[in-house]
Amino acid sequence: MTQSASPTSSGRRVVMIVGSGRSGTSVMACTLQQLGMRVPAPEVPPDATNPKGFGESQWLVDFHDRLLQRANVTVSDARPRAWFATSKQSTNERFRRQASTWLEGQFEDADEVVLKDPRLVWFLGLWESAALHVGVTPVFISMLRPPAEVIGSKHHHYSSRVSLESRAASWVNLVLHTERATRGKARAFVRYHDLLSDWTVPVHHLGEEFGLDAVLSASAKDLRGVYELIDPSLYRVRSTDVEVPIRGDLKSLMDGTQELAERLADGKDDSDAHDLSDRLRTDYLDLYEQSEAIADSTTQAVGRKLRKRHARALDQALTQAGGQEREPASAVEPPPRRQRKFRRGGS
Repeated sequence: MTQSASPTSSGRRVVMIVGSGRSGTSVMACTLQQLGMRVPAPEVPPDATNPKGFGESQWLVDFHDRLLQRANVTVSDARPRAWFATSKQSTNERFRRQASTWLEGQFEDADEVVLKDPRLVWFLGLWESAALHVGVTPVFISMLRPPAEVIGSKHHHYSSRVSLESRAASWVNLVLHTERATRGKARAFVRYHDLLSDWTVPVHHLGEEFGLDAVLSASAKDLRGVYELIDPSLYRVRSTDVEVPIRGDLKSLMDGTQELAERLADGKDDSDAHDLSDRLRTDYLDLYEQSEAIADSTTQAVGRKLRKRHARALDQALTQAGGQEREPASAVEPPPRRQRKFRRGGS
């Protein structure tokens, strides 16, 4: 675990728990909730993928879903440019007002609030701005878990139609962006394994470093509740049990990002770690752009197929309405494609 940039003296805290899905964010959120921190109601109910609960506010999930849909971004998007699409939503004044108004309401009867949602990572700037607007201190906790375990757990619990390569790329994208977006702020990095092995150590550090009263003044009943929450059965997917056949440049980037994560969790949140993070982000951007360029023929083929499907559906609708059929899509010359400039370097 590591931390930097001590929070302000304000007694009110909003703790934002971020990290890739299946990395232990729910366990951390539920732990802090059990110790007395507020998770805004109503909550997302438990299910088979998280039988002990998510520690998520339903309002927060729905709000983020709307913003992601507007940005055409998925919760595990691997595209580097997806961050620019979501940042446009984060700077929208209407959404900023909604976030600030909702967050302010959560502090009417609480001084420490937990925000957790896998989608949250895409809108950290929005919520930091909301926190400062309502006069509360933002704190960021990033949960870290080996990529093989994250990928294996997602593959087991979620759709198997998503390739392992895409899941690996999205993990790299999310970890590297989270590091950059929270750099210089009040933040901590916690291993999922450390939380399950002996939760008292990392959670006590969080309480001391960020002045979390719920942690520092927890009662015996609160502590007992966390012991009942955290047990070895939560660690259902381990690196030794998962084979993730990623190779080539993507494998190198995944290994490099894991090395960065280990450094941060060990307390080495320094210039060397930041330089490594920046190099990895540049390399990932280059790899993704090159991969898109290589797959251009596939992208065009999918586009042609979708246009034909749309044209057939439109013809059927016109025929049923008594109209005339359109000219076949194959006879219509597509507009010239804009030549994409390949850019090397930079982030």
